[in-house]
Amino acid sequence: MSNWFATKAEEVVKSLGSNIQKGLTVAEARNRLQKYGFNQLQSQKKISLWQIFGAQFTDFMVLVLIGAAIVSFLLGEKADAITIVAIIVLNAILGFVQEYRAEKSLDALKELTAPLAHVIRDSKVQRIPAKEVVPGDILILESGDRIAADARIIQASDLEVNEATLTGESMPVLKSEAIITDFRPALGDQHNIIFAGTGISNGRGKAVVVATGMKTEIGKIAGLIDKSPDEATPLQKRLEQLGRYLIYICLTICAAVATLGILRGEEPRKMFMAAVSLAVAAIPEGLPAIVTIALAMGVQKMIRRNAIIRKLPAVETLGCATVICSDKTGTLTQNKLAVTRLWAGGQDYHLAAETNSHHKQLVLTTDKAINTLLEISILCNNAQLTAGNLDNPEFTGDPTEAALLVVAAKLKTDPERLQKEYYRLGEIPFSSERKRMGVWVRPSFGTARPEEARLLVKGASDIILERCDRILSSQGILPLDDHWRLELKKKVEEWGAGALRILAFAYREGGLVEANFKKKDPETGLIFAGLMGMIDPPRPESRLAVEKSRRAGIHTKMITGDYPRTAAAVAKQIGLLRPNGKMMTGIEMDSLSDRELADVIGEVDVFARVSPYHKLRVVKALKNNGEIVAMTGDGVNDAPAVKEADIGVAMGLSGTDVTKEASAMVITDDNYATIVAAVEEGRTIYENIRKFIRYLLSCNIGEILTIFGGILVGLPFPLLPIQILWVNLVTDGLPAIALGMEGAEPGNMIRPPRPPREGIFSRGLGWKIAFQGFMIGSAALLIYFYKLKSGGSLTEARTAAFAALVFAQLFFVFQCRSERRSMFQLNPVENKFLLGAVLISAAMQVSVMTVPWLQRIFYTSPLPVHDWLIIILLTGFSAVFGELAFQFRSQIKKHLSIFRWGANRLGDSVEK
Repeated sequence: MSNWFATKAEEVVKSLGSNIQKGLTVAEARNRLQKYGFNQLQSQKKISLWQIFGAQFTDFMVLVLIGAAIVSFLLGEKADAITIVAIIVLNAILGFVQEYRAEKSLDALKELTAPLAHVIRDSKVQRIPAKEVVPGDILILESGDRIAADARIIQASDLEVNEATLTGESMPVLKSEAIITDFRPALGDQHNIIFAGTGISNGRGKAVVVATGMKTEIGKIAGLIDKSPDEATPLQKRLEQLGRYLIYICLTICAAVATLGILRGEEPRKMFMAAVSLAVAAIPEGLPAIVTIALAMGVQKMIRRNAIIRKLPAVETLGCATVICSDKTGTLTQNKLAVTRLWAGGQDYHLAAETNSHHKQLVLTTDKAINTLLEISILCNNAQLTAGNLDNPEFTGDPTEAALLVVAAKLKTDPERLQKEYYRLGEIPFSSERKRMGVWVRPSFGTARPEEARLLVKGASDIILERCDRILSSQGILPLDDHWRLELKKKVEEWGAGALRILAFAYREGGLVEANFKKKDPETGLIFAGLMGMIDPPRPESRLAVEKSRRAGIHTKMITGDYPRTAAAVAKQIGLLRPNGKMMTGIEMDSLSDRELADVIGEVDVFARVSPYHKLRVVKALKNNGEIVAMTGDGVNDAPAVKEADIGVAMGLSGTDVTKEASAMVITDDNYATIVAAVEEGRTIYENIRKFIRYLLSCNIGEILTIFGGILVGLPFPLLPIQILWVNLVTDGLPAIALGMEGAEPGNMIRPPRPPREGIFSRGLGWKIAFQGFMIGSAALLIYFYKLKSGGSLTEARTAAFAALVFAQLFFVFQCRSERRSMFQLNPVENKFLLGAVLISAAMQVSVMTVPWLQRIFYTSPLPVHDWLIIILLTGFSAVFGELAFQFRSQIKKHLSIFRWGANRLGDSVEK
């Protein structure tokens, strides 16, 4: 049956074997899941394991090595060819294992960020993965949700759906449960059907699922769905470009060396092997893979710290963040509201967050104003208490509305009983623009008379007061004159100064429900019923996180729709509002041009009473000032600001699917401290990448100098291609990966953010790479010259140079653990992974020099003890000397900067 739009909702539910109130049973849902399959679109065919393995041989560098192996085989160097192929295969296996694990991690990540759906099963509202939705499920629809499947609407209250992903229509479509009589309406005209993949922009309702997976409308055009490709990070792009430059330079040098050698009378075969050796030494074939591994490990670390990275560039950008724009509620605060103040009938009541004697005092009160206030708070409410005690309740719906139910229950007004006694006729939903919610109710029993209908309204105190002309006092209903307004204004300011979230309540008796809330404004001429003040205490870790980010050069700005006094009070409690910091409201922002806002935005710490549009303006103004902005968001209307930010951060608990899709990062605990922790992790990842870039390129320069130096002075090649391949395998693999597992540097979060356009070789890294590469190459050449001059055979000399090159690099890796601290200041066993990697690499190197069958493959021979002592001393000295040179250079720079500072001060004094 496909004409669900032309069938009454009750008949659709019945034909699907479901129940509007009870939904499907869990057992029936399980059977239907087996029958219909998962509610998901057919994914693109996954790359097979063989394809992943085969892809390891498509890299340009690997192709160069394969070509070298083929030529070696044709020249009769079969052992060399087999060894080169074996090492290529070993590298491919390592790459395959890593990519396979990365795919598994990605699948797990997709599960963590999978969309959810609210359904009724066994008479209970349950939150399940959207892929488990089946035909016949009753969906609960709320503003901001992404619709999980095609469904026929059963109930709708001001329900608007953005169907742009399906129809291209940018304006939301108003939905209703009424049947459609047209024979074949277009998708955009099916006003009683909601479609998978679209988003609810306003209102609420219920719907019964009629199609899932590839049977949905969006499933029928699944081939048109845009699949975002894996995005290379800026750093990866720069490294790929660097690798290509190195390859071209290397091939040019190789060709020049081979040509010169042949012209000099050298054997062509010999010069070819020299060119191969140089090519293998010059190209850092392991660099891209190790960067990917480092990023993957960093993402896994962030997941353990409750931050899910959805877009890899966010890992790098986090290290550059200069401003974090954070929502207040649930991010800086605990999002556990409790009503602590009531104002009704002219009386101000103090309550505690937990049940105590104050509540008992109110229970004995029969004041009509209190009872009316509690009734409105219960009936003008969409939350439900589901479990737990009243001091730690479990609920569905908005936390603010749940707090209203809790305080009513504590005061012995049963929310469930009262909701049964009244029937809701209609609803005017809350929105960030209206800042209020209204419902029409009448008694559930007896004949409905117009005078028994009541309009109940709750919302922001200033908005509600504007719409009231009377007040319910202890003496009855009185005009809301200036005296009352002044008293209420003072009360709101007093509560707001105490960081209370304030709601006002009002009502109007009698009158028929307007037919169309869109065209009329019934929320006028109201009777003011009272105020409720709720506290949402700051998270204990918020103050420390704000201070930590400030020390790191990151400015935190609070952006909230709350009352300015409330926002300021919380900001002061957590140290966010600086002594000279300013606060700005949405109205004040509206009076500023974009240029004026950009001029003053640096002085503003708190933005209060703002709409989602204002959030977008704040992000743009900060970016225009050159700031790198992280913006948090949860509601669907926050998505534009989240997407505009350099780092969009969605809330994992309270965030809508739309906002999560627009974000680069999802924090699973909705905690501001998690954002700061992610920034710290991002800085650490970038620093670790710089460490192994320094290590790998220095080692490659050392290998080039070793080969090139021997050729220049006319000596036999210091190293053979097989030996160079082995050096790269032993030193470029495990030790480099282990460097990526270094912890955060001390002071990592007391330094300012790095410039976003900072080059790879900034902060003297290029000089360090060149110098240490020279030291590594010099050590290998010196031991090679020594062995030849002391009467050693060519095999022994090559073996000694081979060992010196490896051990010089293994010593050097400890020097790369920090760019700011000397290796003598570091705990040598702190990074156990690095220590283990070095020991394994050293054991592998010793094995190719001592195991007979490996000696034949790698053309090595045993070395006497005194040669080993010379190698260890010489390579250790190269690392120590390099470290001392770096420390001397840094001290010179430090003293020069002090000298320049003193000279400038002296010049200023002379001028004065």
